[in-house]
Amino acid sequence: MPVTKQEVLDYHRAGRPGKIEVIATKPTQTQRDLSLAYSPGVAEATLELERDPETAYELTAKGNLVAVVSNGTAILGLGDRGALASKPVMEGKGLLFKRFADIDVFDIEINARTPAEIIAVVKALEPTFGGINLEDIKAPECFEVEETLKAQMNIPVFHDDQHGTAIISGAGLLNALEITGKKIAQVRVVINGAGASAVACGEFWIRLGVRRENILMVDTRGVIFNGRTEAMNPYKARFANDTHARTLADAVNGADVFLGLSVADVLTPEMVKTMARQPLIFALANPDPEIKYDLAKAARPDAIVGTGRSDYPNQINNVLGFPFIFRGALDVRAKAINEEMKIAAAHALAALAKEDVPDAVLKAYGLEALCFGPEYIVPKPVDPRVLLWETPAVARAAMETGVARKTIDLAKYREQLEARLGKGRELMRIIINKAKSNPKRIAFGEGEEPKVIRAALQVQDEGIGLPILLGRREVIAQRIEELALNFQPTIISPTDGPAAPNFARYVETYFALRERKGITCDRAGRALTGRNHYGPMMVYLGDADAYLSGLNFNYPDVIRPALQIVKTRAGVNKVAGMYIVITKDQRVFFFTDATVNIDPSAEDLAEIAILASDAACNFDVDPRVAMLSFSNFGSTPHPFADKARRAADLVRARRPDLPVDGEMQADTAVVTRILEERYPFARVREPNVLVFPNLEAANVAYKLVHRLGDAETIGPILLGMGKPIHVLQQGDEVKDIVNMAAIAVVDAQRQ
Repeated sequence: MPVTKQEVLDYHRAGRPGKIEVIATKPTQTQRDLSLAYSPGVAEATLELERDPETAYELTAKGNLVAVVSNGTAILGLGDRGALASKPVMEGKGLLFKRFADIDVFDIEINARTPAEIIAVVKALEPTFGGINLEDIKAPECFEVEETLKAQMNIPVFHDDQHGTAIISGAGLLNALEITGKKIAQVRVVINGAGASAVACGEFWIRLGVRRENILMVDTRGVIFNGRTEAMNPYKARFANDTHARTLADAVNGADVFLGLSVADVLTPEMVKTMARQPLIFALANPDPEIKYDLAKAARPDAIVGTGRSDYPNQINNVLGFPFIFRGALDVRAKAINEEMKIAAAHALAALAKEDVPDAVLKAYGLEALCFGPEYIVPKPVDPRVLLWETPAVARAAMETGVARKTIDLAKYREQLEARLGKGRELMRIIINKAKSNPKRIAFGEGEEPKVIRAALQVQDEGIGLPILLGRREVIAQRIEELALNFQPTIISPTDGPAAPNFARYVETYFALRERKGITCDRAGRALTGRNHYGPMMVYLGDADAYLSGLNFNYPDVIRPALQIVKTRAGVNKVAGMYIVITKDQRVFFFTDATVNIDPSAEDLAEIAILASDAACNFDVDPRVAMLSFSNFGSTPHPFADKARRAADLVRARRPDLPVDGEMQADTAVVTRILEERYPFARVREPNVLVFPNLEAANVAYKLVHRLGDAETIGPILLGMGKPIHVLQQGDEVKDIVNMAAIAVVDAQRQ
């Protein structure tokens, strides 16, 4: 959607001017804090760094700090506007580093025009930063600047204008050629533009396998050919070839690939029509490409077209590169970003484009579906998985090529990266790893749903469980074909009635369970054609280990038949629903009961607290229970407050190992200072299992925190069932279904 000049200016002016700020990462509240942070304590850190410079990565922010440096001589789409004018762009670059890879940035705009001046300034910055991102420095000066700094500095130096586009377009090239069946060593390539990005793309594509003699480069004076002397430099000269072509039209005739890094509208539909079969057209001039997407597709419907714009397919966006490349380089303390690391990044991006696309990405672009093909050859810039694919690939290449100062365990590193995406991802990785240690059979009640099919494939591919899809076989097969998935799941159709596996046995068992509850044998047969009866019966009789449903059903429609069949766990009187709530400051709470028990008794609350505490242990969290009320430790005598207090007493009696206290108000439970200052006698500090007095309070609380406090929620997790039955929420995304499947598998392992 286009934005106006006024909207842009208002965005930058609103509140604190600009787009970035510096925040403290250590406490600064007390005199002791200040003594540790600065004088006199900081002297010890200074002496330690002098003794061992490598401790800078442990004692300072150096290891997560990048300088974005520009002199403003080649601002994207604007040209030479000077250092100060480049500051909004460099702040934006810093914002992207932080948003996508959690890397801190100082933007540094310098009044330096010559390579020698730029080199002197940047080289002097080495003690402060873990890496240098050069930006918007014009060619050919940028080549000399980067080459010299890389040779003289012992930290990564990366000119994103050169290498970012090269890496992303390289990933697109690899995938486009795979789709068209063309061999990289045989394709003819035309590069329109001869600046920093164009030269870098040409050199990088050659490393990927394009032959130098198959590239024609075109600048404002025409084709660069052997013997041309006008407007040449050593970097362009590398691409001079023996050719009779002199114009862009001559060059693209019969070409397989057009790469535009120049100006708008220079490639005409007539030129496109002369290209080889299934041409690849990367028109990357911003904001207006060398040829508009629609014009290119109209001229050649068989073309694969990419641009730099987000409103068309195949956006070649540098944000897919620099944050993740620097993340990997910083985390292994790389001395440089070498060619092998760049190639690893391109191959990782190409591979990721072949994976199923998360719902969050589809929503961001207003799409129903997206899969590898002519209109999807590189991942979308907002895809959170880029961090998990590209960054480890870069780190691995750094270690394998000897530029890494630090060796890391890549499997653990991937989990650390996942934690950067949020505490919820970190918690679920614990559960997923437990599930993968002993996968179980999971029956999915809504097997015809595209989201469920995609989730089931992910469950299978990650080794979380063995999916069984309930639904009509022909419908599921059609959905799998439409989604272009390589998936051959076990499919069972309960609507087949007597033809469904074990149907007679299921009917007989259900009738025996419910014969004195108004169920006849005929009604039992009709009930078992429904998936929410058939699935729990599979689990009850051992034909599946867990059942998952609820994407298109109301909560009671799933839980009621499940309770009729599997009942509650031995020794448990009530089931309950628990939500994991993760606040913006990454604190983790377990809210219960938010879905099942409308008005629980003190005995029920005690049982719910114990169930929730045991569930917290599955997430490797030590439970500390608070019984919530409107009263603090007897401050307001009332039967409601008495109920919470009695529940705490019952928990202590039944489970002396569990830290529990109450009754207490919600703010008392979540604000440590209140408990410490006002109630020093309290048996718990920093409670994390919050047991609400009734369903109304719990449901209202978790939804308010989720919506107004922007907290992340996971659940509801069903507690106390006799067998592993779990209920999805209407509107759940694929990742939510996968999470619940992992929780169901771990539940099955315990039972």
